[in-house]
Amino acid sequence: MNKEKKAMKIEQPKIFPSDLSVFQQIEIQSNDLLEMGMMQDCVIENLEANKVTFEKIIFKNVTFTETTLTGVEITDVIFEKCDLSNVDFRDAIIHRTKFEECKMIGVNFTGVTLRNVLFDSCLGDYATFRFSNSKQVIIQNSSLCKTDFSSSKLQKVEIYQSNIDQAQLSGTKLDGIDLSDCEFDGLGVTVEDLKGCIISREQAFLFAKLFGLIVNE
Repeated sequence: MNKEKKAMKIEQPKIFPSDLSVFQQIEIQSNDLLEMGMMQDCVIENLEANKVTFEKIIFKNVTFTETTLTGVEITDVIFEKCDLSNVDFRDAIIHRTKFEECKMIGVNFTGVTLRNVLFDSCLGDYATFRFSNSKQVIIQNSSLCKTDFSSSKLQKVEIYQSNIDQAQLSGTKLDGIDLSDCEFDGLGVTVEDLKGCIISREQAFLFAKLFGLIVNE
């Protein structure tokens, strides 16, 4: 592990809890705007809407079940200790947002645009980020096993001390992406994808074996 690595600075959610109203429940339809509020210790279920806008919202310990929010715009939002497993966020635009200690197994981020987003201590195994576009994104202390990042664009994306075992990255250029302190036994990736990727010495041996090279030690 390279303990001297420091995360880049990203824009934080512009939100102050003292300014927020408390939402006991929400009813959302397509094209609605939900703003300036906090939801805590509740379940949101059977929610299906398109192109909803969330601004300056804190979700804390909220479980989302049977939820589809395609094309949602999320700005200045914090998800803390939420269960977002299997939520459909296809084609979402997410900006200045934090996901902290969230369960996100199987979440669908296909075609999502991420700007200034933090994933901290999240469980995101089997999540789908296919065709996503990420810039100024930090992933740290998280599990992204068997996550699909195929054909995605990663610019100024940093991944720290996370498990990305068996993640699918084919068609995604990893130039400048530092995976040196991530944990994995294998990745779905080509030699062309790996050009410019930063890896540890141990990982270099692993990739050599994965690509059929014989390493003379």
